[in-house]
Amino acid sequence: METYGLEKLGITNTGTVYRNLNVARLVEESLKRGEGILMDTGALAVTTGKYTGRSPKDKFIVDTADIHDKIAWGSVNVAISEEKYQNIKNKMFAYLQQKDLFIFDGFAGADEKYTRKFRIINELACQNLFIHQLLIRPTAEQLETYGDADFTLVVAPGFHCVPEADGTNSEAAIIVNFSEKLVLIAGSRYSGEIKKSVFSVMNYLMPVEENVLPMHCSANMDPETQETAVFFGLSGTGKTTLSADPSRKLIGDDEHGWSEDGVFNFEGGCYAKCINLNPENEPDIYNAIRFGSQVENVVVDPETRVPDYDDGSLTENTRVGYPIDYINNAQIPGKGGIPKVVIFLTADAFGVLPPISRLDENAAMYHFVTGFTSKLAGTERGIQEPQPTFSTLFGEPFMPLDPSVYATMLGEKIEKYGTKVYLVNTGWSGGPYGVGSRMKLSYTRAMITAALNGSFDSVEYKHDEIFNVDVPQSCPGVPSEIMNPRDTWADKDAYDVSAKKLAKMFADNFAKKYPNMPKEIAEAGPKAE
Repeated sequence: METYGLEKLGITNTGTVYRNLNVARLVEESLKRGEGILMDTGALAVTTGKYTGRSPKDKFIVDTADIHDKIAWGSVNVAISEEKYQNIKNKMFAYLQQKDLFIFDGFAGADEKYTRKFRIINELACQNLFIHQLLIRPTAEQLETYGDADFTLVVAPGFHCVPEADGTNSEAAIIVNFSEKLVLIAGSRYSGEIKKSVFSVMNYLMPVEENVLPMHCSANMDPETQETAVFFGLSGTGKTTLSADPSRKLIGDDEHGWSEDGVFNFEGGCYAKCINLNPENEPDIYNAIRFGSQVENVVVDPETRVPDYDDGSLTENTRVGYPIDYINNAQIPGKGGIPKVVIFLTADAFGVLPPISRLDENAAMYHFVTGFTSKLAGTERGIQEPQPTFSTLFGEPFMPLDPSVYATMLGEKIEKYGTKVYLVNTGWSGGPYGVGSRMKLSYTRAMITAALNGSFDSVEYKHDEIFNVDVPQSCPGVPSEIMNPRDTWADKDAYDVSAKKLAKMFADNFAKKYPNMPKEIAEAGPKAE
């Protein structure tokens, strides 16, 4: 029986081992094993049980001598000993004995200069389908000459850790061992853990080995001028939605590198939120949900197989994974030019940040390291309503190195290339969450378009004294009263109180996290007084 080299890892005595099955075979295997059902569109619908989002408290990095001084240890990058790691690995590999396994050998990094080979070993066929569609798929010739992977992920959601014995926080664990070039994912059926583990590995390898800035962003480009834009933001802020612009080529929706040659996608697919999805607002994503896509935790009528995208009873974090070529205007391979515009996306639940503001270089660095947004329901376990959060680099959970490494790289690139930077609030207007309303997607799209086509270069600006940013006073397709958030509040005094409260949160967070940041960057942020 062919094992495709699994014994080199120490995985032995398995059942049938499948390598790089095509989509139809993977769907068949998933259905045969009762892992999901087909929707009326042909997409595979699965549920992920207890874990419907990432579980950040279950992430660990093995503390080995060769990487000890490189990792930014703390509450995000949590150390686990080599001994505990080996114990979990041995038990997980024993668990996999006699089980059928699915291997996907693929790539991360659309620019061949920086491509890394990833092997994903799955217990579930549906998760192998997911990563098959999310990473870059090899040609038959590339698969034949693939050789050894640069990094391997072993994913066994049916294996549960024992916290008392294993030193974990729950039955789930996501453990990265940079020395062994191995990631273990146990106890969770949420496929986002696989995707983000690949991202976390790339976020270590690219700066250390290639001098490439890894970014938690989406990216698109003008099909004629090749002008490129990137959109930073945490899950739920609009990266996928706003980058899927019918008038522009989609480079990628979530994970990219910025090299001396331009921007390149780490992935070959997209992982979009489905909650309240409709064909009018998000036609590209809606139409991508077809055979070969995997849908997670969307409620589906068992008889008609029609999905109800408005039903968040399983989770607000309903998702779909699909290959990027399911988007009509995808840029393949996923490479673009040097970004002319950088957009920082935030979902402000206070409803006080301007819908769009222009940032100078110091303010850009301030907001990049600050990474303010509101965690939205379902993105992580336990989040039921928006919660204000500050996530360094708009992606702190996935950045193993010190934040200054990534921030310095971005600052140098913005200065070198004269890149324009805007802060865009996709959150609330007219009041806080529960009182105001979510910013209309059509307005946000219009403002993004104005930022990209240069319309904001010649309009009047007003300086927001509290948030210390310059706010354009007009935008085609957007009512002028929307541009200044205070004007949208019925109670102006209440706005002032909320705005100053948020400004103080910015200041307190910055003082605590970045006491050694240069003065000119520290002074570029909101004013608490």
